[in-house]
Amino acid sequence: MGMHSNWEGFLRFNLISVPVRAYTATVAGGGKIAFHQIHKGCNSRIQYKKFCPIHGEVTKDDIVSGYEISKGEYVLVDPDELSKLRTENDKAINIDTFIRPDKLNPIYYGERSYYLVPSAKVGQKPYAVLQKVMKEQNRHAIGQVVMSGREQLVLVRSLDGLLCMTTLHYDSEIKKPSAFEDEAPEVEIAQKEMDLAENLVQASTADDFDFSRYQDKYTDQVRELIEAKAAGRKIVAPRAQEEPHVINLMDALRRSLDQVQKGGRVEKSQRVKRSHEPRPTPKRRRTG
Repeated sequence: MGMHSNWEGFLRFNLISVPVRAYTATVAGGGKIAFHQIHKGCNSRIQYKKFCPIHGEVTKDDIVSGYEISKGEYVLVDPDELSKLRTENDKAINIDTFIRPDKLNPIYYGERSYYLVPSAKVGQKPYAVLQKVMKEQNRHAIGQVVMSGREQLVLVRSLDGLLCMTTLHYDSEIKKPSAFEDEAPEVEIAQKEMDLAENLVQASTADDFDFSRYQDKYTDQVRELIEAKAAGRKIVAPRAQEEPHVINLMDALRRSLDQVQKGGRVEKSQRVKRSHEPRPTPKRRRTG
């Protein structure tokens, strides 16, 4: 395959044990443009060195791990001591249960996904059986695995003939919606507004969704800026789009629905920045 695996162990459920390797599902770097910090005066790159306040600069071999138990007091922990804490189960993705996909709120999804592939010929058949059953039964698996120095909660699902593992957030790591009830209170909605909004959503729903049409245009613009500056060309800022007009909600829904039904997409310049029903003009009182 020519790729370096990120993890190797077993995928376990009850008495089934499948040897697998995990490969990150994302492209290295993700197309991100990284900037270095440069000294403004001489254009030298800023360096960060490991420094002890008593002995000055130190090397990597001089550094150990420590946990602060009180101000200025640390318990030193050796990596070998941590490795001895791991059991055979820590080298496995331990499946606890299977769920239907709609039973897990997407807010629990983490940032990392991995493709799982059998790491030995003996694991190919049980891997294939598990993958096909999960696909046909439309089931996702929930389990735990030790990765990156901690026990991760993970979801395993069938994806295009493979098993894909995605890290999950623990429930204690997620802010509950109830914490924001005061920020988004219930409001009265007219039935006409609901009808128009429902029609707009239905008309805007894609039967065949192509995720690849979404591109990181900002990164492309940054790359063009860098190339232009490197070539000594003059940089001209693009014209700013006009601020959208403030219109009422009903008008915004009607115009959006009309444009979508005509086969077009609502342009940014026509989107509503704020929408509210127009206030009646107050009557002037006669004086004198």
